[in-house]
Amino acid sequence: MIAETPTGRPGVKAMASGLQAALLGAEQNAATSGARIDGLTRLSGGANMETWSFDWVKVSGIEPLILRRSPGEPRDFDNAVGELTLKDEAALINVAGRYGVPVPVVRLVLSSDHALGQGYIMSRERGEALPFRLLADDCYRDAREGLAFQCGQTLGRIHKIPLEALPVGLSDHTGELLFKRAQDMLDAHGNLSPVLQLGLNWLRDRPPQESSRTLVHGDFRNGNLLVDEDGLVAVLDWELAHLGNPVQDLGYLCANVWRFGSSKPVGGFGEYADLLAGYKSVAGAAPTLADIHYWQVHAALSWGMVCLRMLEMYRNGEDSSLERAAVGRRLSEAEIDLLLLMEGEYV
Repeated sequence: MIAETPTGRPGVKAMASGLQAALLGAEQNAATSGARIDGLTRLSGGANMETWSFDWVKVSGIEPLILRRSPGEPRDFDNAVGELTLKDEAALINVAGRYGVPVPVVRLVLSSDHALGQGYIMSRERGEALPFRLLADDCYRDAREGLAFQCGQTLGRIHKIPLEALPVGLSDHTGELLFKRAQDMLDAHGNLSPVLQLGLNWLRDRPPQESSRTLVHGDFRNGNLLVDEDGLVAVLDWELAHLGNPVQDLGYLCANVWRFGSSKPVGGFGEYADLLAGYKSVAGAAPTLADIHYWQVHAALSWGMVCLRMLEMYRNGEDSSLERAAVGRRLSEAEIDLLLLMEGEYV
């Protein structure tokens, strides 16, 4: 394992040396003779994962790359931070790419021999993922016009991936399992929020009609979409992928928390009609606004449970970082969203 700083992060020189050794070992050809890592920089964001940007400089040219890594040295190398291990996340990205989903290209999945921790190296695609820039900068004005339609198309492609093509062991969030997972989490944290319990009861009392069981990205939102001036470039962060109701992804994208203060319902950049038109163009049919509203309630509940978890981590000393406290204090926002949604707002 490479040396970690007192904050649990590796030194830049140690990280660069480890990455160089990993890539040289994977390529092993004359073209990589004298190849080096240049411009290694840790990018902002990521409460659980580290993202590093760097260039792989070879005689044949410069290859821009990204390292997605779990910090520290877990007891079990395959331990998952989200729904998937990073190894399985990389495998899923490869599958999604084969079925027409815009994703980065995975270059190397790390093993324990690389001494870099859990993670994988992928292509660094052109574009911007920071929501406030995407929603405000003039250079993305044309991209915003077509982005909701493109998101619908992309979700249609994700949901059409055959189940037999997916990595084994994806979590199942269908039917009663969906409600049980939420109830177990609320109970585990002392059920401190009556509003979250009310939201779960609302969902349980109105189960959606039976739908197809598909791959669900689980975190398809503004912030995990790489966009350039022409539109959607790549879908990022697949760690929460699971099997479930496909409409969950559409409702999640339309959740108030991911609008970042904008009045536009789809990610803060688009309209429902464009999202549904894009989805129908690929999937052959589209859900109703009532279906999306149901999963907006679920998205608000899910975000509230994340805030609750962060709040408890801060309070009990498990993680006393400012980031945990800042997310935890947003529990009240999720509760307000839930109450409004259950009254028919935000539809």
